[in-house]
Amino acid sequence: MARTHEPHSGHRSVSGGLARASVFGVSDGLVSNVSLILGFAGSGVDNSVVRLAGLAGAVAGAISMAAGEWVSVTSQNDLIERELTIERRELEHNREHETEELAAIYEEHGMSTEHAVEAAEQVMRRPDVALAVHAREELGVDPGDLPSANAAALLSFVCFVFGAVLPLVPWYIGSGNGAALASLSIGVVAAGAVGGIVARFAERAIWFGVVRQIGIVLVACGVTYLIGEVVGVNLGG
Repeated sequence: MARTHEPHSGHRSVSGGLARASVFGVSDGLVSNVSLILGFAGSGVDNSVVRLAGLAGAVAGAISMAAGEWVSVTSQNDLIERELTIERRELEHNREHETEELAAIYEEHGMSTEHAVEAAEQVMRRPDVALAVHAREELGVDPGDLPSANAAALLSFVCFVFGAVLPLVPWYIGSGNGAALASLSIGVVAAGAVGGIVARFAERAIWFGVVRQIGIVLVACGVTYLIGEVVGVNLGG
């Protein structure tokens, strides 16, 4: 008795842009804004200025991130659609060559010549199926599963704001060195969590993902804090 094919439970969908948009959004919002906040804090400006800079950084960064994500996904989809249009034209006007091309691909996958030709001919009987198969085999994409530019942009915006607001919270509760230390602590913990989650889903060593992400935050914060101190001293002088 033939068994029905069950999808492999160990695989995750990695072709879309939503997972990337969410991870990059949180990470970029966190790194950029905690660095910005500590840079202003290092200059010795008033707490209200730090809060304003943090809010401006969160909003401006989120808009920029969302716009960049939208343009990136839209451009990618436009390029894919162009290639799909070319492929449709080839399937319509050069059917024999496309059948031979698909059979050759199947042979490269390990099929015998006879079975490869038979499979290619069966696929080519339905134009919609033929387009989907050629797109997956030649372009590495699924025509029916292209990422949404609007969804990626919105998710990127929300995740960036979330990451950017976290290190800003202490400045609405405290001030001075205490708030700066709290911002840094939140940034380190959140960065470690993001790094660990990414490593977990990628099935890599979690400790490496955590250390790498924390290292990025510490370097960024250290550089901007020193710049803030230098600029603050010069302005004060």
